[in-house]
Amino acid sequence: MDGPVPELTEHAAACADRLRDADRVLLASHIDADGLTSAGIASAALERAGIPFETVFCRQLDEAAVADIAATDYDTVLFTDFGSGQLDIIVEYEDAGDFHPVIADHHQPADGVETEHHLNPLRFGLDGATELSGAGASYVLARALEPAGGDNRDLAALAVVGAVGDMQDSNGELHGANTGIVDEGVEAGVVEEGTDLRIYGRQTRALPKLLQYATDVRIPGISNNEAGAIEFLTELDVPCRDDDGEWKRWVDLTGDERQTLASALMRRAIASGVPASRIDDLVGTTYVLSREKEGTELRDVSEFSTLLNATARYDRADVGLAVCLGERDRALDRARRLLRNHRKNLSNGLQWVKEQGVSVEENLQWFDAGDEIRETIVGIVAGMAVGTNATRNGIPVLAFAENEDGDVKVSSRGSYVMVRNGLDLSAVMREASRAVGGDGGGHDVAAGATIPKGEVAAFIAEADRIVGEQLG
Repeated sequence: MDGPVPELTEHAAACADRLRDADRVLLASHIDADGLTSAGIASAALERAGIPFETVFCRQLDEAAVADIAATDYDTVLFTDFGSGQLDIIVEYEDAGDFHPVIADHHQPADGVETEHHLNPLRFGLDGATELSGAGASYVLARALEPAGGDNRDLAALAVVGAVGDMQDSNGELHGANTGIVDEGVEAGVVEEGTDLRIYGRQTRALPKLLQYATDVRIPGISNNEAGAIEFLTELDVPCRDDDGEWKRWVDLTGDERQTLASALMRRAIASGVPASRIDDLVGTTYVLSREKEGTELRDVSEFSTLLNATARYDRADVGLAVCLGERDRALDRARRLLRNHRKNLSNGLQWVKEQGVSVEENLQWFDAGDEIRETIVGIVAGMAVGTNATRNGIPVLAFAENEDGDVKVSSRGSYVMVRNGLDLSAVMREASRAVGGDGGGHDVAAGATIPKGEVAAFIAEADRIVGEQLG
């Protein structure tokens, strides 16, 4: 079997053999959508392989978190969606005989150290920021873990959710190693790949809200304008309301009706002066989960990933994992309540940044939210602020927030244009944080760190210096 990602197949088999040899496994995973889907994939694969396991989640895998893991009586630990960037810490405990690590991750590995069972696309010539997510690496491992006669290809659905949640479809579609996973999901009947309007909320939002909040491609008079969106829809030769007078959703329209609306939206964008390159972004490749109920957050992979982000980031990783594993009653109801709160917090957070503004250094810009924005979502808020009038173009954004331990969480966001010019936020976060007694890592385009309180100014100065060297 070549597997969905041939470059990783042989090493995935070795990692799977190590897990089979374990009496039981501690599964440790991250808390974002990619981390939750990674844990869901790994949990299902371990259970199907008959390997006893327990699952724990960490906001950040720092030295204290690894020490807590080492203090358990598990001899084998499977790390998903983190572990590579903390390899130097993990290897110390491995060398001391505390546990044997198996890592399925896609983040930048720590320099100068290695461990035997380390499944990471970056080690095999693949880009972990754009070609394979943590859930993708976990899926490759899950395929290698299949028992005789077993088939884990249905788990490709979660891997696609994780990849999209990790923004690996930012160029309009998933590509690279992700395409092999999409193909397997299609073959297994759990993923549908198509071309459609690429606006968030196609399954669940009423049409006026769908257009009003479609701000990735801003259309004057419609984006952020409820009355304008309603006027636009009313003028169309499309029945946008049902028999009871309620607004339909995109999913409620026929294929011809969708085509009419999309064409009218594009004409409006052209007439409003939206650049052609941005107009092209309105339509692209979309991914639907075939076995999920139409009109729900779980049908569309983008909405599914947002739902997951609303769970573990509010200390309810158990809810997100249950949804990943198929719970569709109490866990899904709870996740939906958390999602409503999550959306409100994101909106309030972005408004706070717009009102307070950002501080601009020579090579970066930043804002310190203190306790005004929850540290588990401050990175999402920073990403939402990029490209708005709240921030400057061309330099990365750093966001600071207090965490519950009294330290400071740092999140950083850039763009792929900056990355092509030399930006590597993973290195910036790791080097600048360690210079002030903290730790960090991540991807070149998005990364994070934790630093001691009182070291923000020193961290900013060091990060600004490093970014300056990278961008030259």
